[in-house]
Amino acid sequence: MNYATIKYCDIANGPGVRTSLFVSGCTHHCPNCFNSVAWDFAYGLPFTGQTEQQIIDSMTPFISGLSLLGGEPMEPENQPALLGFLHRFLAACPGKTVWCYSGYTWEELCGDQLSRCRTDITTSLLECIDVLVDGEYIEALHDITLRFRGSSNQRILDVRCSLEASAPVLWQDDPLYVRGRLC
Repeated sequence: MNYATIKYCDIANGPGVRTSLFVSGCTHHCPNCFNSVAWDFAYGLPFTGQTEQQIIDSMTPFISGLSLLGGEPMEPENQPALLGFLHRFLAACPGKTVWCYSGYTWEELCGDQLSRCRTDITTSLLECIDVLVDGEYIEALHDITLRFRGSSNQRILDVRCSLEASAPVLWQDDPLYVRGRLC
């Protein structure tokens, strides 16, 4: 897997100050995507163990957690590298939250319908994520008043509660939200 960029001290992609990893590769090609340069799977730099360690090392006490963006983190080509990294990240950074932005919907990732993004490790990857912002960016639904998303079709989902309910559950905007809380 390649990555387009890493933003340290990011305040736009989840609550608090976060480290944001922008992976390379996306097949959605949403019109007026803010990061179309990352559509190419070969764009950027290889995501190595050294890169993983730099992200882990960035998790100082004032950093709330990690946000995964793209490109598209849930592309089948990106899932294996992210799953291994998130296992390492969660072991090294207890209490830090993981947010993921995906153009795929919850139903495509977990539902009964066939989807190119669902692999044998998709559920394991979702189990490492606290909050999923799902759905493609749709320019006609763009709304600058929305928090943590670009268009009104996108949802902010509590992944753990959604997995337990076997249905999408909206994230409650709670400043005390911590990994592992009860639904």
